[in-house]
Amino acid sequence: MMNQADLIIIGAGPGGYETAAEAAAEGLNVVIIERGELGGTCLNRGCIPTKALCRSAQVALDVKEAASYGVDVNGVTLNYEAAATRKDNVVAQLREGVEMALSRCTVVRGEAKFVEPRIVVVGDESYTAPKIIIATGSAPARLPIPGAELAVDSDRLLSMTSFPENVTIIGGGVIGMEFASILNAFNVKVTVIEYCKEILPPFDKDISKRLKTALSKRGINIITSAAVTEIKSDKTVVYEAKGKQAEVTSDMVVMAVGRRPVLPEGIDKTGIAVGRRGIEVDDNMMTSVEGIYAIGDVNGRCMLAHAASAQGRRVLGKKVDLNVVPSAVFTTPECAMVGLTEEQCKEQGLPYQSAKALFRANGKALAMNESDGLVKMIVNTETRHIIGCHICGPHAADLIQEVALAMATGLTVDAIADTIHGHPTLGEAVQQAARML
Repeated sequence: MMNQADLIIIGAGPGGYETAAEAAAEGLNVVIIERGELGGTCLNRGCIPTKALCRSAQVALDVKEAASYGVDVNGVTLNYEAAATRKDNVVAQLREGVEMALSRCTVVRGEAKFVEPRIVVVGDESYTAPKIIIATGSAPARLPIPGAELAVDSDRLLSMTSFPENVTIIGGGVIGMEFASILNAFNVKVTVIEYCKEILPPFDKDISKRLKTALSKRGINIITSAAVTEIKSDKTVVYEAKGKQAEVTSDMVVMAVGRRPVLPEGIDKTGIAVGRRGIEVDDNMMTSVEGIYAIGDVNGRCMLAHAASAQGRRVLGKKVDLNVVPSAVFTTPECAMVGLTEEQCKEQGLPYQSAKALFRANGKALAMNESDGLVKMIVNTETRHIIGCHICGPHAADLIQEVALAMATGLTVDAIADTIHGHPTLGEAVQQAARML
């Protein structure tokens, strides 16, 4: 029997389930297929559980510094197992919300397999629709080096309830640095080895350097410009840096070198073009086969949950500016960015000017005892439009939204500079940076 729908979505991560819920609310007959838990990687093995642990880490750090706030704390113990249980409870609660959001959709559990461009099979059932969205996400990647199988990935790390005394993390990107910050807060000795010159390679260098300094002060050993070549059986990581070979031995090795797209089974029967980064799509997320779309990590354009959701809305015909996508790293301190880095402005030959406002000059940050960090804003000197903003400091992920809104709506930097900001607030640091331009 052939099941007919208006829209089939393969994958119930943020891109998939939010698109499905919105399409169903508009009256479409939507079938969404998921082989695992609803919510995908983001909810179950990524964004949400990691952020729950980041919050536990922040509380742990606050307690350690409680005396500086005038609060004497004695007999404090760190219980990572309890933090992991709280993380699981947060995930379970949000998963219930996803199930409710999909109440108007037909949710099919199982592995989706293409047998023809317009026919998807799950078990003994076949489904077809004039429009199909592939939202199958990504999985942790591994370096092609000897001993790579000895390292645990982010999925395994999030399932653990305790850690050894020493951990080496290969990869200083978002995943690696968030886990480094979490483990350090729970008194694990952490070494991070990053191939690039700076940690957080996509971020502006001023932010990367500031975060490296802050985490180094907390005792995290960060090695950059280092190429890992082998993991030995005793968990010794061998790497090359500055033309010399070196080693670091720990009780556990974590592989955090990015993610790779997960392609649905049978995609070779569809004629869909697949490139090095993932499924190739146009600006409306359509693949090389008309009527079949790919959103989120599987197309490799922007591996962020909110980017997947935005791409899904584009498929539904919504007006979405996919060029303005903020991103954040929930380390302590937090980092966030939107738009171009100063390095990219130089490479593109853009007329620009940048300014930095330090949190140590911000009253709220000082009151919070979180004055380490800065707001860096970049504007086009000819148009006065903001072309980039980069923040390292308290609540950076929240502060970046104001700038993203200004960029997406075409406001100039003067709009932020001239808008009254509450005092004392962290937002004043964003305004200060704007007023310097």
